[in-house]
Amino acid sequence: MLETGLIIGLLVIGLILGYLVRRHRHLEALKAVQAQARTLIEEATAKTKQRVADLKAQSRRETLAYQQSVKDELTEQKSDIAVREQRRHQREQLLNQMAVRLDDQTQMLDQRSQANHQKRQDIHALHDQADALREKRLTTLATQAGMSPEEAQQEILHRGELALKRDRDIEIKALNDDAEANAERWAKDVVLAATESGPQDLPKEHLEHTVTVPNGEIRSKIIGRDGQHIRLLETLTGTDLIFVPDDNTTLFISTHDPIRREVARTALTNLVASRRISANQIETQVENALRDVNHSLWEVGEQAVSRLHVGWMHPDLMKLIGRLKYRTSYGQNVLQHSIEVSQLAGAMAARLGYNSRLARRAGLLHDLGKSIDHEVEGTHVEIGVEFAEKYGEDPIVINAIAAHHGDVEKSSPIAVLVAAADGISGARQGARSESVEDYINRLRSLEKIANDRPGVTESYAIQAGRELRIMVNPQTLDDQAAATLTQEVAQQVEKQLTYPGKIRITTIRKLTAVEYVGDEKKKKKKKKKKAANAS
Repeated sequence: MLETGLIIGLLVIGLILGYLVRRHRHLEALKAVQAQARTLIEEATAKTKQRVADLKAQSRRETLAYQQSVKDELTEQKSDIAVREQRRHQREQLLNQMAVRLDDQTQMLDQRSQANHQKRQDIHALHDQADALREKRLTTLATQAGMSPEEAQQEILHRGELALKRDRDIEIKALNDDAEANAERWAKDVVLAATESGPQDLPKEHLEHTVTVPNGEIRSKIIGRDGQHIRLLETLTGTDLIFVPDDNTTLFISTHDPIRREVARTALTNLVASRRISANQIETQVENALRDVNHSLWEVGEQAVSRLHVGWMHPDLMKLIGRLKYRTSYGQNVLQHSIEVSQLAGAMAARLGYNSRLARRAGLLHDLGKSIDHEVEGTHVEIGVEFAEKYGEDPIVINAIAAHHGDVEKSSPIAVLVAAADGISGARQGARSESVEDYINRLRSLEKIANDRPGVTESYAIQAGRELRIMVNPQTLDDQAAATLTQEVAQQVEKQLTYPGKIRITTIRKLTAVEYVGDEKKKKKKKKKKAANAS
């Protein structure tokens, strides 16, 4: 029992001691937490005080700055008010001076009005006297001539009209004679001035027909297995691709369509640069080249329209103008030629007092049909007129397009200027690369075909070979035979010659009868009389 009680006592003592130790530890931990809490509170209090002090300082600075800005603004406003007050005072003085001047001017105008009123009365009195004298003169003339006053008045008016008409006819004849005498000199002056101040002689742009392949590996990739790659390129671009013999690095692009040629050249250049050539890559590059070329057509046309200041133009027309960049005529770039014609026509129109903007517009569009004349039926003149009418161009512009080769009559001076500018641009030295020998041979061939026909007296190839005029003997060929001759010459020219565009063949059959009346007949009669008297 004793041992049991002892154990229980020890257990109780252990529990009490454990409780006291745990309680001591809890107290120590509580003190530590309280100390930490006090530290945090002190730090937070210090930070808060510092923050409050910073905010107060910042607020004080902002308040001082705001007060200073308000003071500056008030000072500026006071200065502005003072300036305005000074101006107001000056204006008041100016208004006072103007009021004094107005009073003086009003007084002066009143005096002038009175003087004018007196003069008007004097003039009315003179008019009355003149009317009375005129009536008296008419009455006197009527009495002496045996006519009524109305008839005398009509006779005087009629004689005055005849005198004025005679003077006017003399003046008009003098002006016409002067114009005829100086017309050629004036025309030369206008052309020279337009040429000097007109287009600049730009270097020729040679369109590339070949693509350089750097090495045999790229060449093999372009050809592909069994030629599949090059056939795919030809199909997608609509061209023939041929490696130049004895030069495996030059690929020639053959096609009649310059746009297709440019698409093929762009696609091949990009393929060679990327060095990745496969069927998918070929299709992608051809699509990209087609998109880029179509966009560049519009850009080129828009640049030309903007450069020449011809006003707003339909985007489809600008795209057709851009296509002219890839067309040539006798080695001359058609777009550069159209820009030259536009500038020359505008310069001449400005010098002569016509609408220069309309002249530039007509000059730019005069060869519009050449952009697609290889795709559409008809001559470039007919195609250009059709598109100009379709997009609502001015009738003067349409007539200038239709008449610049003499196919129709020119209905305005601007059409004449465009035709002249077209001739100047094409005929200037270095504009076209056709050799003189080929040009002369072509003209001689045209004239020879006509001269070999019976009944032809003369023939002339004019308009740079675009027109052939045939003079026939009216006593040998009648009207029907002349028409048949024209058809036969046209058929022979079409079969035997190669020519650009359209050639107009005109046959002229003219009979002129001349008879003299005057001194020669009198002399003959006198001779006959002398001979009769002598016999």
